[in-house]
Amino acid sequence: MSGACGPAAPGRRGASGYYARRLAGIRLRRCYEIAPPRVRRYLEAEIRHVLRRIGPEDDVLELGCGYGRVAMRLAAAARRVVGIDSAEESIALARQLAPPGCRCEFLVMDAYALAFRDRVFDAVVCVQNGVCAFGGDPEALLREALRVTRRGGRVLLSTYAGRFWRHRLAWFEAQAAEGLVGPIDRGSSRDGVVACRDGFRSGRLGPEDLRALCRRIGARGEVREVDGSSLFLEIRG
Repeated sequence: MSGACGPAAPGRRGASGYYARRLAGIRLRRCYEIAPPRVRRYLEAEIRHVLRRIGPEDDVLELGCGYGRVAMRLAAAARRVVGIDSAEESIALARQLAPPGCRCEFLVMDAYALAFRDRVFDAVVCVQNGVCAFGGDPEALLREALRVTRRGGRVLLSTYAGRFWRHRLAWFEAQAAEGLVGPIDRGSSRDGVVACRDGFRSGRLGPEDLRALCRRIGARGEVREVDGSSLFLEIRG
């Protein structure tokens, strides 16, 4: 596995607990406000890639939606978008920021135990390394995403590309400088892993890790690099 996918933060499930305690709501929003230009390009490239993969009649689920940054963009291209996150503060901010008439619904929910029936979404989206940042079992996350995906629909999951490493680390260093995350543990931040001295730790999955993940659950998936910053895994339901 490229780096360590699972974090070591205490409390609720790994990094999900960390985000709920420390990086939720306006603090999470601030992380994106201070993103360097190359990171902003990466964030936009992820959204544009997903927008090309959904249609105007699609019902879309976003896992780990935070304060709605991505979901509200997707809503302009889909019939309906449901964003879920384990952080109540982030969901409250998403509901506040959603403009009138936005085709979004925001719910507090665990991505590993979705409160939806089988096969109800045309697309399930999990961007920005949620597969590692959530801190649980990637196989369990993917199985649950596929469970709620309609036949012929798609699951879109992204992680970081290896060559984006220095930009990713620089972004975390900027967050640490503002006190949004703990100081960077430079001795442990290597080989695709970002570690902070307050316990946060998150890695990435490489192309072969993603393909192996598909094999373990008996699914066919396509891996592609986007913008030199993301690896996207796409699996048809």
